[in-house]
Amino acid sequence: MGLRFLAAIFHLPTPVLYGSLAFFISVLHNVFLLYYVDTFVSVYKIDKMSFWIGETIFLIWNSLNDPLFGWLSDRVFLNVKQSNVDISSPTVVSKRLKALSQNGPLFALSFLAFWVAWAHPGLQFLICLCLYDSFLTMVDLNHNALLADLAVSAKERTSLNFYCSLFSAIGSLSVFASYTVWNKEDFFSFRIFCVILAAISAIGFTVSTWLLRQRFEPGTRANIDNESVLKELHIDDQSATPEKNITLLEYLKQLSKHKNLLWFVSMNLIQVFHCHFNSNFFPLFLEHLLADRISLSTGSFLLGISYIAPHLNNMYFLSMCQKYGVYSVVRWLFILKLILSVIMLLAGPDHIYLLCIFIASNRVFTEGTCKLLNLVVTDLVDEDFVLNRRKQAASALMFGMVALVTKPGQTFAPLIGTWLLCVYTGYDIFQRDAMNNINAEAPLDSGKVLTATLRHGCFYLLVFIPITCALLQLFTWSHFTLRGKRLLAIKSHRQALQLPPQDIKMI
Repeated sequence: MGLRFLAAIFHLPTPVLYGSLAFFISVLHNVFLLYYVDTFVSVYKIDKMSFWIGETIFLIWNSLNDPLFGWLSDRVFLNVKQSNVDISSPTVVSKRLKALSQNGPLFALSFLAFWVAWAHPGLQFLICLCLYDSFLTMVDLNHNALLADLAVSAKERTSLNFYCSLFSAIGSLSVFASYTVWNKEDFFSFRIFCVILAAISAIGFTVSTWLLRQRFEPGTRANIDNESVLKELHIDDQSATPEKNITLLEYLKQLSKHKNLLWFVSMNLIQVFHCHFNSNFFPLFLEHLLADRISLSTGSFLLGISYIAPHLNNMYFLSMCQKYGVYSVVRWLFILKLILSVIMLLAGPDHIYLLCIFIASNRVFTEGTCKLLNLVVTDLVDEDFVLNRRKQAASALMFGMVALVTKPGQTFAPLIGTWLLCVYTGYDIFQRDAMNNINAEAPLDSGKVLTATLRHGCFYLLVFIPITCALLQLFTWSHFTLRGKRLLAIKSHRQALQLPPQDIKMI
């Protein structure tokens, strides 16, 4: 029985193994997003100055490490002196997998550093954030780059993304379990839970990448059998080779002329901000808008479903993308976000069931949009490849350059959110007696006034952020032209330079 199980694992299709890597990322990252701010603020009692300094330094590092690691990963593909190296072979994929096998377990270890107090809260906050994000960046860049390296056609990329969504949904179940062990007063159970998650992730990265490397490692029989599939990465037209080496500065100049990329990163910056705003402030909204009106089990359900539903929804969105195109689906998601927010604003904070639906759906559709945008980046990789006549598509570098502009949204979310809440209500989450700082107009019965003021402040923050984001995104997205006939032309031109692509499912 055991041998049959091992044989079944060894013969799993490549899209399944590729998607499983998303599980080992999401099982940790969702817990991190949900609890890291609350842990340092409520458990470790970090002061406001240390929090802001840490987030500011993290903002800089978080933005710079993506293009830095992307350049270190892909610079060989932009260097014609290396043209004698067969970069079009499965070596490209093998290189990505080797990086994942090394950085995946380190990513799991860096996750554990958050949940034990081992230094001054401000110092630990800064070190943990930068260390965790460094390994997460290496994992994300190489995993996303594989999406562009394994396939060119929209159909095959959608298939790979489908399995990512499926496994990400399964990984999000860790949020359900985390809610049952989360206790600010007794942190032991939560720490044990995090150790178990980290062990699962580290072992999973090691096994999945090893299985994939057996298929693409140079010299192996599996690699020889699959050589024809990755021939689609090969370029026969020598005119596509640059006349000189491409430096980082020259590459940046090329990207500055890439109009679709500029419009995309403008839209995506807002999207990243909104996604992380929802993650960081979800517990706050539950506590001050719904805690006294819904049961604990209902709150746990809302929390869990808001993390799982985006991935399940994404499976449906991907089928819609095949039919109508990514551009149209993303545009309608922006419109839907705007409509739902306006309806909630008009209804007010007293419609509890509507408020529950909105809080969950706001996160579901926002996260769902984020999951689709990797497909857009892979299209931008194709356009960059064609426009600049590259020898090899620099996939990881493109994802890194996109992150350079969009990652600051991850830091702006908690900073702007806490600032707006403090400005509107006087509520400072960094002070233990924060409720006493809220301006109350009625000295009598001040407790009810304080609670009502904070509740309305959370409500307006909840609805005005998505309204503002949706309006800005609809404007920027309307200028994005890599869609329809232009997108088909780009893909046709890239494939015209390559051998006929094979079905990635056959690997």
